[in-house]
Amino acid sequence: MSRYENILSAIGSTPAVQLKKLFAHAPFSVYAKLEMLNPGGSMKDRPAKEMLLAAWDRGLIGPGSTIVESSSGNLAIGLAQICNLLGCRFICVVDPRTTETNLRILQAYGTRIDMVTKPDAATGEFVPARLNRVRRWLRLLAGAYWPNQYANPNNALAHQQTTMAELAADLPELDYLFCGVSTCGTLRGCLDYIRLHGLRTKVIAVDADGSLIFDRNGTGAARLLPGLGAGRRPELCPDEGVHAVVTVSETECIETCRALVRKESILAGASSGGVLAAVERYRERIESGAVCAVILPDRGERYLDTVYDDEWVESRYGPEFAEQIRSRKRVRSCDI
Repeated sequence: MSRYENILSAIGSTPAVQLKKLFAHAPFSVYAKLEMLNPGGSMKDRPAKEMLLAAWDRGLIGPGSTIVESSSGNLAIGLAQICNLLGCRFICVVDPRTTETNLRILQAYGTRIDMVTKPDAATGEFVPARLNRVRRWLRLLAGAYWPNQYANPNNALAHQQTTMAELAADLPELDYLFCGVSTCGTLRGCLDYIRLHGLRTKVIAVDADGSLIFDRNGTGAARLLPGLGAGRRPELCPDEGVHAVVTVSETECIETCRALVRKESILAGASSGGVLAAVERYRERIESGAVCAVILPDRGERYLDTVYDDEWVESRYGPEFAEQIRSRKRVRSCDI
């Protein structure tokens, strides 16, 4: 079907594409679910739709309502497009890790942007500081609604009913699913579907170095790239069902993003590189003939001034790593 009532109807039904070149020598197959093909450019369109429509149906919001949410970018864009359709005002609390492109997209939608410039004093993380700012807005604006992506069960429900249902239909023999974690809505939703339908699929959670989602005793570490990890354990994080947790570095995210676009012509965001890097890290434990899937959350155009910018990479990760990236580009040019 290619005719829809409005943009909301176009959310979902994204394709799963086999990555034959990136994993050319692997004894297993890997399929990438291209969530960047959602109209808002990311998988966050799904929970944005589910959370707001559920609130609308319950009478919690209506035309003229104010929605306030904390987001690093993708969920904000999903909420912004839906708020415009519903006739709601949207205030988004962001932090300096939000890309300039995402901020400009939000401005195009008419979103009011509230930038938190300092991390939480107790944890050194931005998410607690953003949540405190959201609560401040709720005190100031009577009747404002906070979807709260970190704890809203409709976040996970969106992925249970759509993301994992689509994967199960497209890949009925799916052995492994590699899923990045941040709010843990995708992880929880996919696990719920697998459990309810008795699937054999093993879920590998992909987290960022320095994240505190699964490291309950850690102190955390600064992260420059959005999309993976969190400075706290989200309420939606499942207590059981995850087969394994693989952590990846930001340099691995960058390297793999660049390899993905060179070899498969898929320009994806930072967390996509991390999820694919996790497959490489885990590959010795994947049996021959297995079918694997990875969820690639968003578009790479929003990272052209970070992940795909040599000068930015050098300024953040040092000249040695930047030279490695440049060397691979030069070799590629010579091969052609």
